[in-house]
Amino acid sequence: MVLAGGRGERLYPLTEHRTKPAVPFGAIYRLIDFVLSNLLNSGIHQIYILTQYKAHSLIRHLQQGWVITQPINGSFVIPVPAEMRTRETWYLGTADAVYQNLYLIRRASPDIVLIFGADHVYLMDVRQMIDYHLQTGADVTVATIPTPLEEASRFGVAVVDENRRIIRFEEKVPHPTSIPGRPQEALVSMGNYIFRTEVLLEELERDAQDEKSTHDFGKDIIPRICADRRVYAYDFRTNVIPGASEPADYWRDVGTIESYYQANMDLKEPLPRLNLYNPEWPVRSVRYHDPPAKIVVDHQGRMGHAENSLLAGGTILSGGYVRDSVIGRNTYIWSGAVVEESIILGSVEIKEGAKIYRTIIDHGNVIAPGEKIGYDHDRDRERYFVDPSGIVVIPRNPLY
Repeated sequence: MVLAGGRGERLYPLTEHRTKPAVPFGAIYRLIDFVLSNLLNSGIHQIYILTQYKAHSLIRHLQQGWVITQPINGSFVIPVPAEMRTRETWYLGTADAVYQNLYLIRRASPDIVLIFGADHVYLMDVRQMIDYHLQTGADVTVATIPTPLEEASRFGVAVVDENRRIIRFEEKVPHPTSIPGRPQEALVSMGNYIFRTEVLLEELERDAQDEKSTHDFGKDIIPRICADRRVYAYDFRTNVIPGASEPADYWRDVGTIESYYQANMDLKEPLPRLNLYNPEWPVRSVRYHDPPAKIVVDHQGRMGHAENSLLAGGTILSGGYVRDSVIGRNTYIWSGAVVEESIILGSVEIKEGAKIYRTIIDHGNVIAPGEKIGYDHDRDRERYFVDPSGIVVIPRNPLY
């Protein structure tokens, strides 16, 4: 069960017209592509995607690149919209989203159920987490990663004993508990869980009857069951995907404009910690029939130039200059235009002489000739959104 109904309020205005898992990333992907790629690469082919908030962009993306509605050898990838099956409300939280779709689990009658988030950036062989879950005899296994203590207050934190059994779970507390012997780090939940099916059914029924619950896995269910269920923490940093020479250490919750921007910028490094070029662990997405990206001389003889950047298909760089940027599909950068340390989501035109710096430009925008964005934040605020981190965001053209 993939939880894909998040609003992503801290990613506004990128989530003004789309749910968070549908936000574009890395020139050719959407955030949801990472969890789906991890699951399919791990041999998990029975996947329900629970949607709710502004799901049109997400469903269109899934239909174009992912959906298997006719099961083949038992395999399927199916989006499930909120249907108010158990009460006359939309999903009240992550646990309620699964609770309202328990009929799907009962119908399949599996031994275990994976409940994964849809809006994190990472590569993971999920089979290794399943093996750990079975070896420990756990009722519930939570994927975790050590994180600097100053950042851990934004997440759920697992407090474990010497056998990695979770004895307490702290959800977004101001002063999280550090890892024993490592006072500068906390063990953060990645929002991915494996449940024994009967335990999941019992705990969701119990939670649904609790009027004080917010019906959330991290806030309610996991903290409550640590005392009387076998709940274990899986160490993500032991995970080694096929084709990788070292264990995983890259996981990003891109829940803010600043973290989203930085995760994109990570990709342009010569040897990025997130390797998108591993043929044994491909990150899948929609296969558009775009022509190749093209860097050409303009009509004045000025050569297009790009360095330390990702350019998606259909992009034309005609006499423009791109540095340290991520350029989405079908972007046209005209003569004399300069794009530096920026993210262009795609279907954008940057006219002659325009200069873009530390800016995220959403779909369907045309930047006028000679325009300057990212250099004067007071002026930028009059027209666009300026994040507290100083990153300018130009929202999606509503007509796109």
